[in-house]
Amino acid sequence: MTALSLESFAAGRWIGPGEEARTIASAVTGEDVAIAGSALDFQAMLDHARGVGGPNLRALTFHDRARMLKALAGWLGERKQALYDLSLHAGCTKADSWIDIDGGIGTLFVFASKGRREMPDGHVFVDGSVEQLSRNGTFLGQHVATPLQGAAVHINAFNFPVWGMLEKLAPTLLAGVPAIVKPATATSYVAEACFRMIVESGILPEGAVQFIAGGTGDLLDRLTPQDVVSFTGSAQTALMLRSSPHILRHSIRFIAEQDSLNASILGPDAAPGTPEFDLFVKEAVKEMTVKAGQKCTAIRRIIAPRAFENDVIAAIRAKLEKTVIGDPALEGVCMGPLASQAQLRDVLEKVGAIATEAHCVFGDPASFTVEGADIEKGAFVPPMLFHCADPSGASVVHDTEAFGPVSTVMGYETLDDAVALANRGGGSLVMSLISHDPEVARAVTSGAGAWHGRIYINDRDSMGEATGHGSPLPHMTHGGPGRAGGGEEMGGVRGVMHYMQRTAVQGSPDMLTAITGVYVPGSKTVETESHPFRRHFEDLAIGDTLHTQSRAITLEDIEHFAQFTGDTFYAHMDEAAAKANPFFPGRVAHGYLLLSFAAGLFVEPSPGPVLANVGLDGLSFQKPVSPGDSIRVTLTVKRKTKRTDSYGEVRWHVVVANQDGETVATYELHTMNAYCYG
Repeated sequence: MTALSLESFAAGRWIGPGEEARTIASAVTGEDVAIAGSALDFQAMLDHARGVGGPNLRALTFHDRARMLKALAGWLGERKQALYDLSLHAGCTKADSWIDIDGGIGTLFVFASKGRREMPDGHVFVDGSVEQLSRNGTFLGQHVATPLQGAAVHINAFNFPVWGMLEKLAPTLLAGVPAIVKPATATSYVAEACFRMIVESGILPEGAVQFIAGGTGDLLDRLTPQDVVSFTGSAQTALMLRSSPHILRHSIRFIAEQDSLNASILGPDAAPGTPEFDLFVKEAVKEMTVKAGQKCTAIRRIIAPRAFENDVIAAIRAKLEKTVIGDPALEGVCMGPLASQAQLRDVLEKVGAIATEAHCVFGDPASFTVEGADIEKGAFVPPMLFHCADPSGASVVHDTEAFGPVSTVMGYETLDDAVALANRGGGSLVMSLISHDPEVARAVTSGAGAWHGRIYINDRDSMGEATGHGSPLPHMTHGGPGRAGGGEEMGGVRGVMHYMQRTAVQGSPDMLTAITGVYVPGSKTVETESHPFRRHFEDLAIGDTLHTQSRAITLEDIEHFAQFTGDTFYAHMDEAAAKANPFFPGRVAHGYLLLSFAAGLFVEPSPGPVLANVGLDGLSFQKPVSPGDSIRVTLTVKRKTKRTDSYGEVRWHVVVANQDGETVATYELHTMNAYCYG
């Protein structure tokens, strides 16, 4: 093929390769597949992001940006075949590309959904509950988060050119922060093709994204405290970048996801012949061969009971022997080459180091065959399995990551030994445990949790739906302590927060309500002229309030409710027993009777805008109600969230009070209210 000329996208225009451009070779054939490297004005890129992209994104609500991500995911999904075709040159089989391409698109969809469901249709994110800072509630505190007013610089790794880009873009754009994307050069032709689709979609506002095909020059030295660096790659490169005096001096946020000596433990209960043993072997082989082992989450250390050590080695070898290596475009090929010749050299160097403490039991890089490709021209390597006989006395196997299809089996005597070996990696992105014993799971999690960003536990009960040791999910945080970089990505809204500033706001209830768009008890309310249940979604305003009439609670009501529901708890039926309880003055009304009577006081029964009551949150019974007491309800619009083009969710702050004005119950009611058309 003719080598592609990769372009950068800076300040709204495409810029081709310059004099410093370098060629990129196909991992399969060794032929030139692309040319990358542009001379860029990095200050102009930052100015464009901060001055154009940021304001454009921040003008949108969280829900606007979530809808934008959903539309973008759909757009890319319709054009993904071109990305699959290009990924072949990076050595990816169809299964490898599915993880990268469809996984990235799926991540956009997840963040779009979480943005609509878990974030407000506004510009300020409310973080946690209101804090009571004064006796009478006139001075309160609330943590909020707002978008940073700088740019996010994304420096991505070579192994996932699509997923790596989209999993960073999704939370960044949802937060309302523009991004400058810098992919690893080795596979940048795949990233550039995906990015070009993003720009051509016209879905994102001007300045929201920019792209660097080549080096970053002095870009990082031009950042401010409002900017963020999100890095994925080697620990060595991360150390060099994050220790820059400029980064340190200005406390610039630096999120790192780097080297990881991930481990998988076979539980002592998972003997050969159990479903767990077979699952353990399957997971280990999969993590060695998918993406040719070029995954930051791949299993590097296979930790098994000493009694099962030889069985594990034999079972893994038997499966590896069936692995067909070759041109990923060919049917039947299970594993393609590494991403580049440079990566091949690095893996072989690291294998040499591991071999000083472990014996190779499968895979000889000097003697193997490939299908449909020239072994001399491509970056091919066989899967290599090692056995370390003395893992407790070893150090290299716990400190050396060969970023390819390489893993080491090591045995343990006790479960504490297994946990200690797993923790010897110095911090990992993921550790897995294959066991059917909940006590083993508890012990391993307690002992290993502090050293691992994710603990994946699988057994016969969950294996049918489990996603796999090496699969980071957008719902869960992806990152790890120590060697793994100390950062976190994804994790739903947790990932969005990396690109926002958490601020503690203090003030009166009225101030907090105005800032957050959420009713804070004690702030001003407006008595509605018409019943709020007769008003459509768009006609309701935060603070609209209904005060109901009162209703007396009789002993007959309590006894009827008890017999009708079957709830004859002694506090409702036995005066002496109730008085003996320190919580009650005597027989009291059921809490759920109060809820039912409260609904009877505020519900408008005729068909109207309220389509359904879909639940309640935060129910709290604060004072018992005795026979002869009466109750009344105050119903206030707390929050509004658009859900579809025909209805939205209304959350109501509900206070149930007695005849003396004392609160007896509070909760948050959720209804779905229709829009008015015409």
